[in-house]
Amino acid sequence: MVTNMRISGMNNVDHVYKTKKANKAYQTQSLGSSKDVVTLSSFAKELSIAKKAAMQAPDVRMDKVETIKAQMEAGTYNISATHVADKMLERAREL
Repeated sequence: MVTNMRISGMNNVDHVYKTKKANKAYQTQSLGSSKDVVTLSSFAKELSIAKKAAMQAPDVRMDKVETIKAQMEAGTYNISATHVADKMLERAREL
């Protein structure tokens, strides 16, 4: 049994950044030349790094899948009903 894991929220990160960008005024400095200068905020730099890392991460963590699969086959995989119920409620709230 292979369980697919979906990572959501990347679109939300872009949305948050666009909102912040629209609400924030940036100051410019005159450099005494006619060249345009683009300066990225530290937040934009961190966002870029995080987004690249998320895009390079695998969709499925096979090491985790194999560990759980082995536990299920051995009959040692146990999860509490409370944990399952908590996750079901959490998912229902997201919808």
